Amino acid sequence: MDFQLKTLGLAQAASEKADALVVLVHDDFKGEGSDGVSRLLAQARKAGDLKGKPGKLIAAYGAADVSATRLVLCSAGDLSSTAVRSAVGAALQAVKSAAPKKLAMVFAGAVDARALHAAVLAAADASYVYTTTQSKPEPRTIRQLVLGVADVSGLQAGFDVARATVRGVEFAKEWANRPGNHSTPTMLAEAAQSLARGPKLKVEVLGPREVAKLGMGAFMAVAQGSEQPLRFIVLRYQGAAKDVAPQVLVGKGITFDTGGVSLKPAAEMDEMKFDMGGAASVLGVFRALGEIQPAINVVGLIPSCENMNDGRAVKPGDVVTSMDGQTIEILNTDAEGRLILCDALTYAKRFAPKAVIDIATLTGACVVALGGVRSGLFSSDDALAEALQRAGENAQDRCWRMPLDDEYAEGLKTRFADVANVAGRAGGAITAAKFLQRFTADFAWAHLDIAGTAWKSGGAKGATGRPVGLLLDYLLSQAAEGAVPAAPRKRARKTPVSA
Repeated sequence: MDFQLKTLGLAQAASEKADALVVLVHDDFKGEGSDGVSRLLAQARKAGDLKGKPGKLIAAYGAADVSATRLVLCSAGDLSSTAVRSAVGAALQAVKSAAPKKLAMVFAGAVDARALHAAVLAAADASYVYTTTQSKPEPRTIRQLVLGVADVSGLQAGFDVARATVRGVEFAKEWANRPGNHSTPTMLAEAAQSLARGPKLKVEVLGPREVAKLGMGAFMAVAQGSEQPLRFIVLRYQGAAKDVAPQVLVGKGITFDTGGVSLKPAAEMDEMKFDMGGAASVLGVFRALGEIQPAINVVGLIPSCENMNDGRAVKPGDVVTSMDGQTIEILNTDAEGRLILCDALTYAKRFAPKAVIDIATLTGACVVALGGVRSGLFSSDDALAEALQRAGENAQDRCWRMPLDDEYAEGLKTRFADVANVAGRAGGAITAAKFLQRFTADFAWAHLDIAGTAWKSGGAKGATGRPVGLLLDYLLSQAAEGAVPAAPRKRARKTPVSA
C-alpha cells in the first residue's frame, strides 16, 4: 500500500479526491466549520453520537459538498494507540465492501505521533492480503491511503518510521504465511540475501559444512532427519561506528515442524509452517532497518532447518554436544527449537553484544499461560526486560515478564548428560527458558516466547508479524539513547555456503 501524509483540515478533506473518506473523531473535539464534513460532524455530536466506545461510526453515501462518494465518521475515543487501532479497524471494515482503491483518512483535530503510528499499522493490518500461492489471488483493494492531519510538521519522521514498520511487518507475514514447500531453509536464506541490496546491510549464509566446523551439534541433530539442508543466516546492519556494541536478534527458523520422532497430532499440524515466526520477525526488522537507517548496529542470527522424520532422525534418549561443549539428552524431539537456539546463542558471543534477544515460537505452555494477547518475556537483565516491556506497550505489541527462578531448572537434570532438553509439563515455558539461559552467561539476554502471538488460527488463520513492532521500538529507543563501544574482538571469517 502507498501511504501518504498530508496537511488536511476537515474543509480540505471534504474536497480531497478519494473513493472513500474516513474521519477519526476525538471524544473532546469541539471544532466547527461550514464545509460538508464539519456540518455532518456537528449534527452527529449534537445528537450525542460518536462518543464512547472507539469504533462507533456513522456512514453516509453521496454527502453534500463531500468529494468522496462514501463518508465514514468514526469515534477514536481518547486517541490512544489502542483506541485508534479499534477505530481504524472498524472504519476499514465499513468501507471494505466498496473496495476503494484510494482512501483518505483524516484526524479531526490535533494528533500526536503515537496515534498516527497506530493508524498506519492498523490500516495496513486491516487491508493485508496473502497472495503468493494462490492461482487467482484476491487483490489488495486499498492501493493508496492518504492520512490527513492538521499540521504535518513534527509528524513526518514518525510517519516514515510507521511506514517502514509496516513493510517490515508485512515482510514477516509473507514468509511466515508461506507453506513449508515454499519456505524451505534455502528459500529463507534467499529472502535474507534479498535484503542485502539495501544500504548498510550485509548477509552471510552458512551451510552444513560450515556449521559442522563450528561444532553446532545441537542444531545439526535437529536438521539430520530432513532432506532439506540447514542454513545458518547471519545478517548485519551497521548504522553506527564499528566499535559500537551491537544488539543481536536470534530468530528460531524451523520452517516446518512435525515434532520428529515425538510426532505431533495430525490436527492443525499445517500450522507448524508458522514455527519460523521468530526468524520471520528478524527478517522483518532488518527490512525496516534498511529503510529507517537508525544510528545503531544490529546482528540477526537465524538457525533454520526442518524437524522431520527419516532413518537418520534424532531419537529420544540421544545425547548431542552443543557448540559450547555442553552435552544434551534429547528426551523429546518436539522440543527442538531450544536445540537450534542454544548453538545460535553461543555463536552470538563472538559479536561482544550489548544485548542478545532470542525470538521463538517455543512452547505451547506459553500459549496456555498468556493466550494470544501478550508474548512471554524472560530475561536475566532487569534493565533489558524493562526496555522491552516499555517498547511493547509503545508499539501495542505487548509482552509479559515471566520468572526465571533457579528452582525451575531442577527438572532439566539428567544422569546421562549435562542437561536434558525438557523438564516435564509443569512450567514448560519457564523450563524452556531456563534451558536457553545456560548458554547466555556472557551477555545481557532476553527470550521472547511468541508461540501464542506469532499467528492466529481459525477463520482468521495467518501470521501476525509480531513482534516486529516491539523489536523496532526497542532498537530505535536504544539508538536514541546512544550505544556503548564494544570490547575489541576478532573479525569473524566469512565462509561460503555449502549444501
